Amino acid sequence: MPTRRSMAAAASLAIMGMAALALGGCGKVAVSSADHAMADDMSLGNPNAPVKVVEYASAACPHCARFGLEVFPAFKAKYIDTGKVSYTLKEYLTEPEVLAAGGFLLARCAGKDRYFPVLDAVFRAQNEMVQTGAYRVVFSRIAKAEGAMSEDQFTACMRDKPAQQALSARITRHLQVDKIEAVPTFVINGTRIEGEMTLPELDQAIAKAAG
Repeated sequence: MPTRRSMAAAASLAIMGMAALALGGCGKVAVSSADHAMADDMSLGNPNAPVKVVEYASAACPHCARFGLEVFPAFKAKYIDTGKVSYTLKEYLTEPEVLAAGGFLLARCAGKDRYFPVLDAVFRAQNEMVQTGAYRVVFSRIAKAEGAMSEDQFTACMRDKPAQQALSARITRHLQVDKIEAVPTFVINGTRIEGEMTLPELDQAIAKAAG
């Protein structure tokens, strides 16, 4: 089952989650971005590919982590690297929000080329952080190993208010405008599919979308 959260909890996630890490702001968006990439989304592959796969995911979601670590590499090799699919990840927050928000902020600070490797490292460290609560320690380790950041750069990243506000605006858009209520949620050429997907399921959905 996909990870779900209440509307009330979602409305307060920016305050609770980001403040917890000492890691705000809402953007007004009138049109859903659910079936296409926005300028502030993270994308891979040929933007003109005939099939567009959008994934809403949380850095704290175990289902998203399993997909990212176990399914995504084969999906990427088969479809993204060959130019058949354009892939976009849209960020979402689930509990513990400190993990989700911190993970996305860290991946963004690492830069576009390192965004996905850093996110993978966060996925791999999910259980460790949940079990120990040592979010900052683990994030710092990932920042140095995967993000090529110094300790000062990592600290500045976690305290970057504009970055926090930008993340808050993206989450607000995905929650209130795109109407996403669970992750992972996939949108494949406009068709929404809630829940974790296997590679055979992706094969079928992509074949259908390609016509």
